[in-house]
Amino acid sequence: MQFGGTANKRGRALGLTAHPEMEASVPVQVDLSGQTAVVTGASSGIGRAIAERIGASGAHVLLSGRTESPMRESAAKIVAAGGRATVDVGDVRDPDTVRSLVIRAMEADGRLDIFVNNAGYSVFASVLDGDVESWRAMWETNVLALLVGCQAAVKAMRTTGNPGHIINTSSVAALSPDSGVYGATKHAVNVITNTLRAELDNDPIQISSVMPGLVATNLGRESPEILLGIVAMSGIEHEIVKGERLPDEVLEQGRAVLSDFIIKPDDIADAVMYLLSVPSSVDVTDIVVRPNKYFAL
Repeated sequence: MQFGGTANKRGRALGLTAHPEMEASVPVQVDLSGQTAVVTGASSGIGRAIAERIGASGAHVLLSGRTESPMRESAAKIVAAGGRATVDVGDVRDPDTVRSLVIRAMEADGRLDIFVNNAGYSVFASVLDGDVESWRAMWETNVLALLVGCQAAVKAMRTTGNPGHIINTSSVAALSPDSGVYGATKHAVNVITNTLRAELDNDPIQISSVMPGLVATNLGRESPEILLGIVAMSGIEHEIVKGERLPDEVLEQGRAVLSDFIIKPDDIADAVMYLLSVPSSVDVTDIVVRPNKYFAL
């Protein structure tokens, strides 16, 4: 990875670029023993990778998502690695679902150290071809759920007074002025994150955003055209059905073939672990993690 500069809560972004020749490098190691973390959107892709990495570092992780079986598999990995895991099946579009995650963390351990707002939803349609339900789903998942999560996490962290870290998953779409409705939700994520950074200036609570580029995940499952290139390059015959997830082997094989153009969920997990590794005297505001080359979908 290529690291840029760091700064305080008024500082600039840290840029990371994933390089294929460094895929075999040792991941960032952080001892999170005794800490408690919540990760939303943990049933697949980026959220699942983040949850497994945090759990493998010794933390108690509450995994939140809509699909139970993959989270159970991740929980088993976390326990095998020496961590603790709790699975919570729910939809973050319901504010009570998000608040209950914080309540469960506090009831279990009396503290909350890490909250990762990762749950995301996307429909990559033009504004003129979009529909209200898709727009509502994106705003409720990407923005409103994140707001509720940040608010609940801060209240819990202030109750105990222990240092905490909130990490919001944004997107490189937030860096573009014409990235559609999905991009608009990620612009909102960045604005919320930076606003909260100012509000938390006197708290021992860090807040950061991670902006991934194209990652081999199922985020675009509501827009099948997004997945066509990945499936084609995987060499595995698979029928794309709107709303359904691609099998892990298709994602992995497609990413392996397009390694210069598509990064892995683990690359984003690396960035999150880096954020959790820096001392409390250092605040990394934003991290951009993107492939080496642009992939035209």
